[in-house]
Amino acid sequence: MQLEHDFATPEEGLDPQDWGAMRQLGHKMIDDVFDYLQDVRERPVWQPIPEEIKTNLTGPIPQEPSSPEQVYEEFRRNIFPYPLGNIHPRFWAWVMGTGTPFGVLADMLAATMNPNLAGGEHIGNYVEEQVIQWCKEMLGYPQDASGVIVSGASVANLIGLTVARNSMAGLNLRTEGLQALPRQMVLYASQEVHSCIKKAVELLGLGNQALRLIAVNSDYQMDLEALRAAIAADRASGYQPFAVVGSAGTVNTGAIDDLQGIADLCRQEMLWFHLDGAFGSILGISPKLRELVRGMERADSLALDLHKWMYVPFQAGCALIASEEAHRKAFAERPDYLAHAPRGAAAGKKWFADYGIQLTRNFQGLKVWMSLKEHGIKKYARMVEQNVRQAQYLVQLVRQSQELELMAPAPTNIVCFRYKGGINDDTRLNQLNQELLMRIHESGIAVPSYTTLNGKYSLRVANTNQRSRLPDFDLLVETVIQYGRVLEAEG
Repeated sequence: MQLEHDFATPEEGLDPQDWGAMRQLGHKMIDDVFDYLQDVRERPVWQPIPEEIKTNLTGPIPQEPSSPEQVYEEFRRNIFPYPLGNIHPRFWAWVMGTGTPFGVLADMLAATMNPNLAGGEHIGNYVEEQVIQWCKEMLGYPQDASGVIVSGASVANLIGLTVARNSMAGLNLRTEGLQALPRQMVLYASQEVHSCIKKAVELLGLGNQALRLIAVNSDYQMDLEALRAAIAADRASGYQPFAVVGSAGTVNTGAIDDLQGIADLCRQEMLWFHLDGAFGSILGISPKLRELVRGMERADSLALDLHKWMYVPFQAGCALIASEEAHRKAFAERPDYLAHAPRGAAAGKKWFADYGIQLTRNFQGLKVWMSLKEHGIKKYARMVEQNVRQAQYLVQLVRQSQELELMAPAPTNIVCFRYKGGINDDTRLNQLNQELLMRIHESGIAVPSYTTLNGKYSLRVANTNQRSRLPDFDLLVETVIQYGRVLEAEG
């Protein structure tokens, strides 16, 4: 089919026609952003989104242009006021970081340069390589290990387990596939392991039944004797054990598995040791706390997040693999259009596309690089120690109150507790604490989250917040008791 071309039609672009007006709008945006961050404590942590605004966000695609000023005003009025709230000092739900003002600017600079970090000879690759080296240095991981910056620990865990599966299969899985395996491969993790591990096992084609969930002890750590027994039983039944997944900071309680014990067992049993260290691995940057994660440097692969306890804006995670060769073999692919050149833009000694599932990769490492340059690792260590002290302060407040009950050990930064008052019935307490949490969220005072431990619904505070201060925890406890009393009186 031959296309007709009208070369008389004026050509268009997407850059502004009035750079001065766009510059003025950009300055206003930056002023609004810094006001938004500076005054965050004065706003509710979270507030419901009006139905009218939700309805407005169901409209059809725009056919004609609007001015940038109009688009920004719609954002400022209808989007800016209704965040999840994790930048607020009293947001402690799930495990989320807060970001920083300098991190915001770093993201803007990365978007301005707008490179693809798949590979090639450009500065972004060298920045990310230095960030990976810094991650290894701050965690005490082998300096000759391999690594790649990813969106978060879910993808980092998938990458680590992919390398583990391929390395331990005993055949070339990339060529022959799982159907060539003489025995079913199985792996092990504690009952408290993050759900992304199950997803990874499913994506790897093993089926989630291949993931053996091992019982935990009273501190919610994986029971190593139960682990050893499960491995022996699987081998006797004809399965092929290949990996153990340790947890450095479980999401429910912050429990840290016996990493030295897991590393020893994996060496004895000739298994791959993968560590989900999404947030807990960052304890390794603190001289006072790194003993809690001693042994993670022995992991064959390690997943961590930098947007949690390193406080950089989403997204930024990292996968570290002890063997560079095994890492590259699991992912490297060189079609003609990705051939490396000796010189020019297609050169570059390392292409990150060879170490993960993404070919298109944005410049995520820049905000990490700039943030570490801004503050230095010693200040980050102090911030982590501060968060742990604040969590222990909350533990003291809970223990001092006859109306509250601590629900699990709190070794680091996660505290699980509930309002108990004068009620002894767990069913009633589960209902009361669930309603209590909703009312606290809707009040805008604080946003903790929740979990269920041994059938008991618990409020859960995960403190990876660089803006929290001790009075914030006082206010949380006062609010829980106040609302709890009201709900108890309501029956």
